[in-house]
Amino acid sequence: KFIDYVSHCFHNQGWSLDACVGYALAKGIFQKDQVVSTKTLYNYVDLVLMDIKNGDLPEKVKRNTKTRRARVNKRILGRRIDERSPRVESRKDFGHWECDQVLGHKTKDDDVLLTLCKRKTRQFFMIKIEDKTSASVMKAFDKLREYYGSKWNQIFKSITTDNGSEFADLSDLEQVSKTLVYYAHPYTSCDKGSVERHNGLIRR
Repeated sequence: KFIDYVSHCFHNQGWSLDACVGYALAKGIFQKDQVVSTKTLYNYVDLVLMDIKNGDLPEKVKRNTKTRRARVNKRILGRRIDERSPRVESRKDFGHWECDQVLGHKTKDDDVLLTLCKRKTRQFFMIKIEDKTSASVMKAFDKLREYYGSKWNQIFKSITTDNGSEFADLSDLEQVSKTLVYYAHPYTSCDKGSVERHNGLIRR
């Protein structure tokens, strides 16, 4: 009965396997001796003992199990993330953001989103831009600066992004404001994990 319950919640409610276990116990739908752990449920999926496949678990299949190796970035667009204050990493201070782009189609320039996530509060912006060029990115930031006016320096103290060509001009913000722009290590999406997590949900 518990497996049928998990299958129903997964397929009809869009819940994760862990959410199914937690909700069943929290609401008293099943007793502890009537359920299996989240780990066991994932084992059942691997062994094809349920009507849920690994392909139905987008977070599981996208995990990279290959050994990580450091790569050297040949382009230097601005400040490296190593120069960023440890207080930004702690998420205690207001005004520090992560930035990225989401493309609707890999082969087209339309349906491009500029995404911004505040590290402390997880406030999230999605801004549709004309294309994936650096000019369109800077145009969006110019509109943001105009919107926030004199409050800009307090709201956007720093922005961390990747080394893509679309962000090549982002460090120009330092010339017109007090915002500090940091570039993540190459091929290291975890340097800006909050915005990457939101981007994954958008793509889903």
